Amino acid sequence: MLAMASAGLGINEVAKKQELPPLEFWKVLATQLDHVAWRGCVFWDLIQPSFMFIVGVAMPFSFASRMVAGQSWTTQFGNAVRRSLLLILLGIFLSSIGRKSTNFTFVNVLTQIGLGYTFLFLLVNRKPWVQWNAASLILIGYWAWFALDPGTAEAGSLSSLTEGWQKPAIFEQFAQHWARDVNPAARFDSWFLNLFPQPNDKPFVVNSGGYTTLNFIPSLATMIFGLLAGGLLRSERTSRSKLLILMIGSLVGLVLGKLLDMTICPSVKRIWTPSWVIFSAGWTTGLLAIFYYVIEIQGWKRWSFPLVVVGANSIAMYVLASAFKPFAKSSLQTHLMLDSWTWAGAGPIIESSVILLVLWLICLWLYRQKIFIKI
Repeated sequence: MLAMASAGLGINEVAKKQELPPLEFWKVLATQLDHVAWRGCVFWDLIQPSFMFIVGVAMPFSFASRMVAGQSWTTQFGNAVRRSLLLILLGIFLSSIGRKSTNFTFVNVLTQIGLGYTFLFLLVNRKPWVQWNAASLILIGYWAWFALDPGTAEAGSLSSLTEGWQKPAIFEQFAQHWARDVNPAARFDSWFLNLFPQPNDKPFVVNSGGYTTLNFIPSLATMIFGLLAGGLLRSERTSRSKLLILMIGSLVGLVLGKLLDMTICPSVKRIWTPSWVIFSAGWTTGLLAIFYYVIEIQGWKRWSFPLVVVGANSIAMYVLASAFKPFAKSSLQTHLMLDSWTWAGAGPIIESSVILLVLWLICLWLYRQKIFIKI
C-alpha cells in the first residue's frame, strides 16, 4: 500500500529530467517503478499480486475469529457477498473521479478482488488439496482457453494498437495467443463493457493498458495461494517448518513460473497469465517468508510500526491515494510552495515524499483513534 500510494516517489520524473546525479542510477531505479510494457516483471508489477495474495492470507484468520464470535457460515457468506459488491462499486467509483460520467471498468485491484472474493470465501477452511485443485483447475482452464482460441492474430496486425508500447507485446507463433488487445479476454471486454454506457457515447474498443475484466479469474488463483499460505501460518506446525515450506514454495514458484514463460505461456501481468500467477506467487510467498522470519521468529517488531499503521487501514489508504492525493498536493503547493522545492533537481522526490507522509499521518490519526475502516 505504501508503494502504491507513493506513486514511485517521483523518481520516474527525476530520471526523465536528468538533473539529479548520478543519472544512470536514477534511470535504472525508474525502470523498477513503472510497469513493464507487456512481458516480464519489475518491482512495480508485484504490488497488485502482493495485495491480492495478502487478502487470501488474511481470510483464514478472519474466518476463525468470526466463528469464535459466534457468526455462522451462512452469515459470513452473506457478508462475503456484500463485501464483494461494495469492493466492485468502490472500485468503479474511484475510477470515475474526475470524469463526466460513471466509468464502468473492472480492472483496478478493488474490482478484481471484489469479483473473486465470494468464490475465494467458498474455499476458506477447506482441505489444502481442495484449494490446490481449485487453483490448478483455474490456471489450466484459463491457459487452455487462450491456447485453443482460434482467433490468433498475425504478427504485425497489432501495430496500430501497440503504438507507444514495446514490441514484445507482439509475440511470435504460439505465444501470439496472449498478444495484447486481440486475446480472448480482450475480445470479451469489447462485448461486455459495451453493455454499459460509455463516455461520449463512443463504443469501448480496447483498454489503454491492455488490462481485461476477466483477469479476476486467474487472479483468484493468486488469492488461493495466499489462502494456502494463511492456512499454513495458522497450522500447528513449528515456526521453522512454516518458514521452510514458505521458502520452498517461493523457490518453486519462481522457477516454475520462469520455465512456463519460456515454453508454453508468456508471463504477462496485464492479462494475468497462468505463468505470471505462479511466478508472482513465488515472489509474494518469498516476501511473506522474509517478514515472517523477521517479525514472528526473530521478534523484531518495532521497526514495522509504520507498516502496521497502513495495514490496519489499507482500504482508507487506497481511497486516500486515489481520491485525496490531488487535494493534498494542491494544498501543500499553496501553503508550502512545494513546487518551488527544487533542491538539486530532487523536487519531484521531495513533493511525493511529503504527500506520502501526509497520507500516512492521516492513517496514524485513524490508528490512534482506533478507527479502522473495513468493508
